Amino acid sequence: MKLPKNQKIVFEAASPTEEKTFEQLSEETELKLEHISGASFALESQGLISITTLSDSKPSLTDEGSLYLQHSLPELRLYQAVRLLGELETEFDLSQAISQSSLNKNEVSVALSNYARKDYGTINQGKIISSRDFDPKSDPEQVALSSIDQGVEPDQSIVTRLESRGLININQLTTRSVILTKKGISERKKGVKISQSVTNLTPQMLSQGNWENLEYTAYNVEAEAAPYIGGRVHILRETAERVKDTLVSMGFQEMEGPHADSEFWINDCLFMPQDHPARTHWDQFALSVPPAQNLPTDIVEKVQNSHLDGVGTDGDGYHSPWSEDVALGIDLRGHTTSLSMRYLSGQAIGHLEPPQRFFSVEKVYRNDTLDPTHLLEFFQIEGWVMAENLSVRDLMGTFTEFYRRFGITNLKFKPHYNPYTEPSFELFGEHPRTGELIEIGNSGLFRDEVLHPLGVSCDVMAWGLALERLLMLMYGFEDIRDVHGTLCDLQLLRSTGVPY
Repeated sequence: MKLPKNQKIVFEAASPTEEKTFEQLSEETELKLEHISGASFALESQGLISITTLSDSKPSLTDEGSLYLQHSLPELRLYQAVRLLGELETEFDLSQAISQSSLNKNEVSVALSNYARKDYGTINQGKIISSRDFDPKSDPEQVALSSIDQGVEPDQSIVTRLESRGLININQLTTRSVILTKKGISERKKGVKISQSVTNLTPQMLSQGNWENLEYTAYNVEAEAAPYIGGRVHILRETAERVKDTLVSMGFQEMEGPHADSEFWINDCLFMPQDHPARTHWDQFALSVPPAQNLPTDIVEKVQNSHLDGVGTDGDGYHSPWSEDVALGIDLRGHTTSLSMRYLSGQAIGHLEPPQRFFSVEKVYRNDTLDPTHLLEFFQIEGWVMAENLSVRDLMGTFTEFYRRFGITNLKFKPHYNPYTEPSFELFGEHPRTGELIEIGNSGLFRDEVLHPLGVSCDVMAWGLALERLLMLMYGFEDIRDVHGTLCDLQLLRSTGVPY
């Protein structure tokens, strides 16, 4: 019997009595795994060996899980800090407990969300209580991290919880083993020689004319090939393009503008008082660059008057300090409503006559605490409609139609306060897996204090929606960090497509 060299090596290394994995054969023969795989499937097609395939999953710690294995889970450190402060059922200041625990900003939110869930105690109105006396080392999730690190898999319910927290990854493992068949045993007893067959037809063989007399290796079309991982458009970008197509089909035009802009366009035009907490470094990113130049003097003066005195006979303004120096400061935009201000004022493409519809799908930047629904940068779906006699019903109807085109029909609306819109409301959608209501946007009708300085005399309804939250409702993602940022799930991105 003649076999190609690699097939002969694998055939002679296979056992008639015990299964050997591809990895074992590779170690014994010093052939690469891909050569073992190709030769094995070729031998199987000839009935000389049998291949057994076993699939299994194995958890492994993420970087965050490894960190908590070393330093213990944030909620446990918070619990220990509370216990150090005093007795059970004693109320302490939450800020004092957090300081005692030495948790960083990201860990604080993790600790707070899991402290009550695990029934360590209660947190209410800035106060914290410990109501259990137990050894933190016995916490099931902390024990599970240690078990997984040692190669021991805990109960499935604990594995599911740790995976949802992003502390472990579930790795899918496939193991293939080979054993000689009766035919293989019989053929091997007869002896095996290396065939002089060739695997590739080359230009030299054709030019020399000897290709007709050569023996060729049979090609196994059923053999597994190495996976091919090509590039593709990110699902976030694909969804953004679909959003743009949807809004254009609804009669909207797209806006463009700078990512770094003056506080005048980002905040002042929106009737946001200059001493508002959201305008500090806690919420937005200020840039150490020269101040803005060439702001429209007439609009600046009207915006200042709006802040100080209000608009109309019933307007009262804020009576708080207003400085043009503050307005000229440059920030990374915390919302794309700065683009709306530029367009509504006529500074972007000239004066606009109603009716008008405009939108943008662009990145914004906020100093938020990272969690499953918040990032430091994300994409906002900005939009507005300028027309006469608009109402909240027009706004709700626009949202109903927009989200219907993405298969989302269970919207909830909640009244809300914004400095720049009145009336205002937030939008919520139900997560398809957890059933949780997720905030997906904010909206309202611009106040006179916003529109009058811009020279707009009719109604304007506007909104800011989160593109990443739309993804969560469309695909069931529970953590936007799976699709955005340095910890994104590459396999998820490779396998998820955008339906049209």
